[in-house]
Amino acid sequence: MERAKRKTLFKKYLMMTLLTIFVSFCILGLVMLLSFNSNWKQEKRDGLTKNAQSVSDIVARSLTLSSGQVAIDTEGIEKFLPALSRNNEIDIFIVNEAGQITVSSQGAAGTIHTEKTIPKSIMQKALSGIYNDQTLLGGVYDAPCYAVGVPVTVQVSKQTHTIGAVFTSVSVSSQAEYRKDIFRMFLFAALAAFMVSFCMVWVFSYNMVRPLRIMAGAARSFGDGNFSTRVPVTSRDEIGELALAFNNMADSLASSEYTRRNFIANVSHELKTPMTTIAGFIDGILDGTIPQEKQAHYLQIVTEEVKRLSRLVKTMLDLSRIDNGELKLRPARFDITETVLTTMLSFEKPIEAKKIEVRGLEDTHAVYVDGDTDMIHQVVYNLVENAVKFTNENGYIQVTIAEQPTKTTVTIRNSGEGIAPEEITQIFGRFYKTDKSRSKDKTGMGLGLYIVKTIIQQHGGEISANSVVGQYCEFSFWLPREIPQSAASQRPTTTVCAEVVEPPASKRQDAAQPDGTPKQTAPKNKKDGM
Repeated sequence: MERAKRKTLFKKYLMMTLLTIFVSFCILGLVMLLSFNSNWKQEKRDGLTKNAQSVSDIVARSLTLSSGQVAIDTEGIEKFLPALSRNNEIDIFIVNEAGQITVSSQGAAGTIHTEKTIPKSIMQKALSGIYNDQTLLGGVYDAPCYAVGVPVTVQVSKQTHTIGAVFTSVSVSSQAEYRKDIFRMFLFAALAAFMVSFCMVWVFSYNMVRPLRIMAGAARSFGDGNFSTRVPVTSRDEIGELALAFNNMADSLASSEYTRRNFIANVSHELKTPMTTIAGFIDGILDGTIPQEKQAHYLQIVTEEVKRLSRLVKTMLDLSRIDNGELKLRPARFDITETVLTTMLSFEKPIEAKKIEVRGLEDTHAVYVDGDTDMIHQVVYNLVENAVKFTNENGYIQVTIAEQPTKTTVTIRNSGEGIAPEEITQIFGRFYKTDKSRSKDKTGMGLGLYIVKTIIQQHGGEISANSVVGQYCEFSFWLPREIPQSAASQRPTTTVCAEVVEPPASKRQDAAQPDGTPKQTAPKNKKDGM
């Protein structure tokens, strides 16, 4: 009910436009009416004055002098005066100096009361020059008329004498009739124009509001969880730009929804697997299914699964901090070669298990860079972990650290199946995993490379991937020799927790020289004679 009462944008725009057109027509009609009245008066005054002057000249030429008195040839004037009055649709009458009507001819103004006398005030104006006004002429007319009066002069003994006046008049009602005709024509034209305008505005308003209605319907579909609706872009104006932006927003929402669903599915799977394993083994120990001599073995598995859960939680915290913009740097100068060596030592056991040859570390030397030590450690750790995980049996991992004038580049290459070209551009996305079957990557969530890329970009560097299917996969990142001022000036509030597995104490001791500095030695394997 409420929705039916409210005015839509279409109705508002249509009503406002039609109201504007209506007001414009009213103003136009008012201006035309005022202009018509002014033009009508001017036209009638000029015409009446011209006719009155003509009659005055004729009267002056027809005057006769008898017994010292001037007489008007009324018979001669009465012959042509009616024709002139009818042709011009005006009343003509001649009066003497006292205002008495001597000759008259009725045209259109109305009945002339010849017994009436024109008032002295009007006669003074007419005899002195010219008179024009809307009047009854002192009762000569029953209805208002527009009258003009001019004097009749004669030359006697070289002297000019005014002997009377000629009045011409037209009924004001003729103006009203003419005004009605003009108004009817204007009204008809205005209604026709208004109807055409209404149709054009209706079509234009409907076409303008239609994309907005489609957007509203699409927005309601989004609220129901359907992100497949798109708005057709039919123009290049602001509505078209809005439709394009709406479609881009829809694509972004669809992508976010897809990511959210994958996130829930991945998190559910990753949390369910270790929890199921932990619950199963603990239940087996408690109910005696697992014999006592094997309990230590299965408790070790439970411990590993708990650590795995801890790593998953830490990874989710890392992602949350990145999304909230809480990824801050604690810049310091450190030896990135030491970071690489320490990380490689952490993976010595799986490296030896897969008989992987480590290349490139025998000739390394200390290389100092500016950055957050813990974050860069996590970057190296994630890249080395992926390399160890996907390197084939008896394969190799090659590490290269190169110094350049403005940056330091670290490259980690491993042999193996590699990554397909169509997946190279997607591997840094959230929750993306090239190992869809999880036959090799059973512990990752597809967030490691996304976090790595975020950390590197936070330091002002870049990371890239290169691969040849069936031969190798290579990740390379570079860091500026000096961290950008914008990143270095950030207040260190929190850091991303690195998923670091500390090597045994014996290994840490072997990795350190007597003075406490790390040995620049790669982890050996059986190919190295170990």
